[in-house]
Amino acid sequence: MPDPTTKIEGARFIITMDSQRRVIGDGTLVVQGQHIVQVGKAAELAEVQADRVIDARNMVVTPGFCNGHMHISYAHATRGIFPDDLGSAYLPNVFKLQSVMTEDEEYHTSLLAITELLKYGTTTFLDPGSTKFLGRCLDAYRQAGCRIIVGTHVTDRPNTLNLPVSSTANAIKTVEATIQEFDGQLDGRVRAWAMPFAPNVCSEELLVECKRLADHYGSGLTLHYNNGENYVAASIKETGLRPTQYLQKLGVLGENVTLAHMLGLDESEVEVLASTGTRAVVVPTAAVKGGAGMTQSGLLPEMLDAGMTVGLGTDAGNNSNLLETNRAMYLIAVLYKDSRQDSRTVPAETALEMATIQGAEALGLDGEVGSLEPGKKADLVLFDTRSVEWQTLFNPVNNLVYNADGRSVHTVMVDGNIVVEYHKPLFVDEWELIQRVQGIGEDMLARTGLSFPPRWPII
Repeated sequence: MPDPTTKIEGARFIITMDSQRRVIGDGTLVVQGQHIVQVGKAAELAEVQADRVIDARNMVVTPGFCNGHMHISYAHATRGIFPDDLGSAYLPNVFKLQSVMTEDEEYHTSLLAITELLKYGTTTFLDPGSTKFLGRCLDAYRQAGCRIIVGTHVTDRPNTLNLPVSSTANAIKTVEATIQEFDGQLDGRVRAWAMPFAPNVCSEELLVECKRLADHYGSGLTLHYNNGENYVAASIKETGLRPTQYLQKLGVLGENVTLAHMLGLDESEVEVLASTGTRAVVVPTAAVKGGAGMTQSGLLPEMLDAGMTVGLGTDAGNNSNLLETNRAMYLIAVLYKDSRQDSRTVPAETALEMATIQGAEALGLDGEVGSLEPGKKADLVLFDTRSVEWQTLFNPVNNLVYNADGRSVHTVMVDGNIVVEYHKPLFVDEWELIQRVQGIGEDMLARTGLSFPPRWPII
């Protein structure tokens, strides 16, 4: 029996993100099973029959967004509790709260984060190793129908972040077991990577073995790579090298490596990353909220000029406090214009590439997703332009990047399956889930004894 077909007909614009970056006015897209089979002008595809036809007359159709660094498993349960002046105490408190989560609590918290991501147009994302109960959370990934990269973050050095420390041998076993068990699950929608937490909390042996495992299994490796002045100075003192040159010496860089955050670099490090094909994800939402100085010292324009593949992330619901890739896309398009005092810096088109095709490439998935082309997986978003933030509409790329946000996401498809329709997730009772996770957060705070009262009195 042939796979079912869906025809998305007469879209106001289809932003294909193909190699020519075509934007098709009055466009139609046809899906069969998991894949896109036709994209073109509505008149050319008018005679194509389908099992289901979606009237897209007032819609802008885009590829599903890719979020390359998004902790989904713990943050939503205690979202918004941390004051702006918490400083370096932030992460220890995050991981203290996470340490008490049960399997079911993590499942429901993950499902809420995934619901938010999908509802606002993000179809593919990387959770950088913070999920403790992957077996249970696989149920959430199955239920939601998302595309996700997972792993287990490991450390083998003492740290001040409340991260659990393993022996080097056990950490390596954990990484390999995670890849073996989860890579390729859910008909390939789940991929598993090696995820040593960060170079400053991992030994040379652990970093090298994680890269070897990524190579051996045809997988990837990601690291938190946010290098403060103290770590850079320590690296130079201990190794004689800046952190990136140190990773190059270890053989840990390469085309299957994605570094996240990317602060604290100098231009010599950008040259090394570009020459090794190492990929990057920048996280403007977290950087600006945390006062990290991204616009003063960040080198995104230099990374792009060097030909690096760079995607976008949003970090966590209690760090950035937002998950929406659309808003990260806006920030990355405007912040460097201001800091470099040049409105040509990171144009809207580049920001959209970072959220779609470059974001997919940063995750090693550009052969499957990131653009709307025949043969690609049917991961796509329909934005409803019948709302004031979209009007008036002449250049859909500018409107998408600078005007729109997730409120106008009407329909979301992943792997050929509609998971959001008429602005509502189809896989969960959203309000019931919200209330459940609220209770989980209240219970976690009570169990840990943590409390962060608002500055203003609640009476």
